[in-house]
Amino acid sequence: MSNQQIYNFLLGLSILIAVVFIVLILVTSKGDAMSGGGAVRTTFKGRATVDDQIAKLNMYLAGAFLVSMIVLDYFANRLPR
Repeated sequence: MSNQQIYNFLLGLSILIAVVFIVLILVTSKGDAMSGGGAVRTTFKGRATVDDQIAKLNMYLAGAFLVSMIVLDYFANRLPR
C-alpha cells in the first residue's frame, strides 16, 4: 500500500469514528454535562449500568480518534507535495 492509500483509509476511518462519537454524545446527552456534576456516582458493586457502558464507549472512541489523528498527521507529512 502506498502512503496515499493509507492516508485515505485513515481519513475515512477518522471521519467514521468522529461521526459515531458525535451521534453517541448527542443521543445520550442528559443536558447536565456542563453543569459541574450535580451528583457523585459511585458504582463499586454490581453490574455496570448502561450509562457506565456508554461512558466507556465514549472513552474508547475518543482515544481511537486521538490515535487516528496522530497517525493521520504522520502519513500526511509523508505524502508528496
